[in-house]
Amino acid sequence: MRSGSSRSAERRPGHGRASADPATSAALQRIERLAYLLDARYRLPGTRFRFGLDGIVGLIPGIGDVATSAISAYIVYEGWRLGAPRRVLARMLGNLGFDAVVGAVPVIGDLIDVGYKANLRNVQLLQRHLSAHAGERGRAPAGAAASSRS
Repeated sequence: MRSGSSRSAERRPGHGRASADPATSAALQRIERLAYLLDARYRLPGTRFRFGLDGIVGLIPGIGDVATSAISAYIVYEGWRLGAPRRVLARMLGNLGFDAVVGAVPVIGDLIDVGYKANLRNVQLLQRHLSAHAGERGRAPAGAAASSRS
């Protein structure tokens, strides 16, 4: 198995750790499903190799990688909205940037792009952060606005 990846990152969406906050749980389920669809939805018959729409759409010259990068940016946005620190967001953006730049290289870049699975990596980064900080209370997510004013 490759370094930096885990079989658990490729499991079906919705099987991650549960969160006490329903809104956080719903957001995590959305991005888990999206990452799975983009990076691991399909299996190459006769192998354990998985790929998703990112690898398929990325084959379209010019617009393929731009389109999938735009969709992948939603996962980073959700990370920001859920209060991920700059360090985690920077790593997520680095994964997204690597995926976009490498995917833009014809053929070889597309093969590397399929194996890198940036979206699953980003969801895993966010899940690790959230589970490590699950006990912290009273901290509003970075994107949250005040709900009431006196």
